[in-house]
Amino acid sequence: MLCEQIPNLEIVKSFDSPMNLLNEIKSLEFDFCIMDIEMPGINGIELSQKLKSTPVIFTTAYKDYAVEAFELNAIDYIQKPVQKERLEVAIQKAFKRIEVREPDKEYILINSDKGRILLYFKQINYITISENDSRDKIVYLDNNQKITLKNISFEKLYKQLPEKYFCQINKKDLIALKVVQHFSFDEISIFLNSDKIELKLNLSDVFRSEFIKKIAN
Repeated sequence: MLCEQIPNLEIVKSFDSPMNLLNEIKSLEFDFCIMDIEMPGINGIELSQKLKSTPVIFTTAYKDYAVEAFELNAIDYIQKPVQKERLEVAIQKAFKRIEVREPDKEYILINSDKGRILLYFKQINYITISENDSRDKIVYLDNNQKITLKNISFEKLYKQLPEKYFCQINKKDLIALKVVQHFSFDEISIFLNSDKIELKLNLSDVFRSEFIKKIAN
């Protein structure tokens, strides 16, 4: 409940057992983990060792494990009861740790109608909402292929793309700036793929200033 109140923080999944986390770890994609230390079956220190390079924020009612936690290079060690303000401090430390740890990515791992795929940023030309299901997004690639991304919001997808190379231009369209050919006050013309198929898209009032700022830089 506290995590849901912190901006820019997405909860991938929560578990009531460390063993359940270990059973699903290979199918999960996340940046860091918030965990208790005293848990059934395996404690947080042991679990963190099994997660290896995954950054961890520990929460506990006990002071006894503080030294061990920091020897594991934990992001932070929060004593219970956990207060929102204290948790926010730990989350900000996590964000900074991730920025330092993560190099510039060339792709994201994402769910599609063909299973989990590597979606390379440089191949993306245009993304739009699927006509069949608004929860899905259609990605048009530079090689004339298109992929259906399953059940992902524009907000979540946009956060995973390199900000300076992409821009949402209305409620249903997101483009790579590299494909822009020309634009007016309320319309953008792009090349859809390597066949130079031209597509005209609406530039809405809400997204106009951000688009103009990005295209000018």
